[in-house]
Amino acid sequence: MKLLIAEDEISLQQSIVTYLERDGNVCECASNYEEAIYKVSLYDYDVIILDVNLVTGSGLEVLKHLKKEKKKTGVIIISANNSLSDKLEGLDLGADDYITKPFHLAELNSRIKAVLRRGKFGGDENILFNEIRVDTGAKSAYVLDKPLTLTRKEYDLLLFFITNKNRILSKEIIAEHLWGDNSDLADNFDFIYVHINNLRKKLTSEGAKYIKTAYGSGYKFTEE
Repeated sequence: MKLLIAEDEISLQQSIVTYLERDGNVCECASNYEEAIYKVSLYDYDVIILDVNLVTGSGLEVLKHLKKEKKKTGVIIISANNSLSDKLEGLDLGADDYITKPFHLAELNSRIKAVLRRGKFGGDENILFNEIRVDTGAKSAYVLDKPLTLTRKEYDLLLFFITNKNRILSKEIIAEHLWGDNSDLADNFDFIYVHINNLRKKLTSEGAKYIKTAYGSGYKFTEE
């Protein structure tokens, strides 16, 4: 899962990142309003953790920008202000949840998973694609109920493919989703080929031949 932590309190920001990365997520950060706007305009995220007060601007304005751009990103507002009006405005603007500081990181993590389930997975922890089943709670995958032995990146890649089925995904989009800002440091995309080829071999060995190469464009997860 790829997350953006838009929080100007650096110690809290880093605590959130450390906790969520330990759970296998890719986290990017924005420490002020301008950086948050820049990142949400340029990249797509599964869930955004958005502070209402971002020093140089309002998190609610970031939320308005997301709505204007019609991005279907899950958003959880965090704020030290327990004002009902702020909470209602945020929810009216399209936020999925609201949590007041101070909060337990475990609770935030649970809310992130709930937002993701409701938004992308229809409220279910199990995602089905023909004979493939992905259990997002256990972070495991099966073909005809036979467990697949996947690395964390292979699991993330399979989940990304299934939730974007029938869509051509460029190598750049795949790298940026799975590695976040670190993908910009890569000299080439050989590491993408390795993970895709390994996942393809494991699926193909079980008869699930869905990863197609779109030559010159990227990859597509499809029955075609």
